[in-house]
Amino acid sequence: MDIPPLAGKIAALSLGALPLSYALNHVSALSHPLGVALMSALILGLLFMAIYNLSPGDIYYDPLYAVFTIFAFTSVVDLLIALQEDGYMVGFMEFITKEGEPYLRTAHGVFICYWDGTVHYLLYLAMAGAIHRRKRYRNLGLYWLGSFIMSILVFLPGNILGKYSSEIRPAFFLAIPYMLVPCWAGMKVFSQSRAPTSCIPHMVQEEQRKGLLRRPVDLVLVIYLTLAGFFTLFRGLVVLDCPTDACFIYIYQYEPYLRDPVAYPKVQMLVYMFYVLPFYGLAVYALIVPGCSWLPDWALVFAGAVGQAPDIHPPCVATRHSSRTWVPPCTCARPSPTVCLMMPGPASSGATCCMRWAPTCWPSAAFSGPPSSCALPLAPRPTTRSSTERAGDSPGLCLHA
Repeated sequence: MDIPPLAGKIAALSLGALPLSYALNHVSALSHPLGVALMSALILGLLFMAIYNLSPGDIYYDPLYAVFTIFAFTSVVDLLIALQEDGYMVGFMEFITKEGEPYLRTAHGVFICYWDGTVHYLLYLAMAGAIHRRKRYRNLGLYWLGSFIMSILVFLPGNILGKYSSEIRPAFFLAIPYMLVPCWAGMKVFSQSRAPTSCIPHMVQEEQRKGLLRRPVDLVLVIYLTLAGFFTLFRGLVVLDCPTDACFIYIYQYEPYLRDPVAYPKVQMLVYMFYVLPFYGLAVYALIVPGCSWLPDWALVFAGAVGQAPDIHPPCVATRHSSRTWVPPCTCARPSPTVCLMMPGPASSGATCCMRWAPTCWPSAAFSGPPSSCALPLAPRPTTRSSTERAGDSPGLCLHA
């Protein structure tokens, strides 16, 4: 995948969020939620006018240039919020977390700000740089589209359904454009021409004639996707309060974070079950019967969607922003930073394979489950379960009868 150079002008403009946020943090008018919402809308409008005057040719060539510029600015803001919540900075974005969006102080909110302020920020700079140099950015755009949509599908419903539903302020409605932009951006990205592949048609036809057993990489992916699909279904049933003993033991012993009343983990598991799981099945079919032209594009979309999960969901379990109630009793079940960085690997490497052998390979989505290397024995199985325990309302972690 050809990664274009980053857009220096956009980077310089987005870094203006640092002095601006520090100045706004000391404005008394922003102590009211409505003032925060109006000031945020005004800043975004002024930012659009500034970039339109600085780069009218780039916006005329591709209107997404303005979108990536504004989103790059908000990514820096999100990074400042995350750094402040972790105590690395003071006096920058307190007015946002207090009066604008208090749910950003949750573990999921902090880590999604980190993801947006790092990965999404680099993608915005790369795609804006590609537009400025009139180069393709289709592959980067598809990966960003999947990651961005997954963030929206989990974060916004979690705010409404979780315990912070009573804390929704006027600034929350600024997220409405965030729900509309991916639809328009997705159509723009999909309408771009595909980058030429390095494989000649004869090589692709030879690969397609081979049976599945003669394609070991595809065979491994089929097995992997099948197992990942069963585990995705299992976790979805867990958050739906399945009454089986396996689900009950799993949610108390391995992922008690799924019971967190903030609702983000539950929404994420349901999104996996209703959206990612069907794609697992379609991908398995495409690997068994090669030649599906839709596979490379949607593989990148789902690689971006699932690739962010290991960097957001598992760290929320062990961070100081989560209650000790939701930490697994088995301490070695806490994901280490090394594990969290390695788990997205299959999605990225598989996406590269998919773009090279487009009709015959699919990128394996990152396996977002907790590490299974824990060797400590489980707590004794409970002999009785109350209706409160089944509903997940009791915070106790001890399963001794």
